[in-house]
Amino acid sequence: MEGGAYGAGKAGGAFDPYTLVRQPHTILRVVSWVFSIVVFGSIVNEGYLNSPSESKEFCIYNRNPNACGYGVTVGVLAFLTCLLYLALDVYFPQISSVKDRKKAVLSDIGVSAFWAFLWFVGFCYLANQWQVSKDSPLNEGTDAARAAIAFSFFSIFTWAGQAVLAFQRYQIGADSALFSQDYMDPSQDSSMPYAPYVEPSTGPDTAGMDGTYQQPASAFEPEPQGYQSQGY
Repeated sequence: MEGGAYGAGKAGGAFDPYTLVRQPHTILRVVSWVFSIVVFGSIVNEGYLNSPSESKEFCIYNRNPNACGYGVTVGVLAFLTCLLYLALDVYFPQISSVKDRKKAVLSDIGVSAFWAFLWFVGFCYLANQWQVSKDSPLNEGTDAARAAIAFSFFSIFTWAGQAVLAFQRYQIGADSALFSQDYMDPSQDSSMPYAPYVEPSTGPDTAGMDGTYQQPASAFEPEPQGYQSQGY
């Protein structure tokens, strides 16, 4: 398989971590991974509070447990998804089949776009619930709640960026794969109605009919040496 199909070199090449970490989609995955940790970590650590008059904890986002649950769930799943696709980026150059590479890139497009949508919903949901929240005892958890909202917003763009980069890889890689895999020399195609083209010989054929070499006769025979008698 030719190198460059769907954004990677020839299959079976040595793993190059330096090349991997320089790729834009890898950088965005790492950034998205960090953002997801900030979101669910902020909610888990400081997103649940209790007032002096209540022993049971409540969600800081308008006492709505669904809001905290959504933030934690999306954050944890996004964290795992980033790890999954980072592992795929490491394994991707080892995939020899162009069809399998195509499936991997298409899944990257779909998953990244889906997570961009989930983060957009999460940002709107958390921001709305925070806006209508009526109490936050001693302002506890305020910074954490705002951090979760802010990094949910940032995550929209990191995941959307991954989808755009994956789509570009698909377009460029598809052209490369089409050239390398679908092109066939007509002389090698047995289904063609004509015989394969054979390049003619550039020099004279010095072989005889029986395949042995024959020396061409000279136009001039050598004159005999010594004295020759002549008859009268």
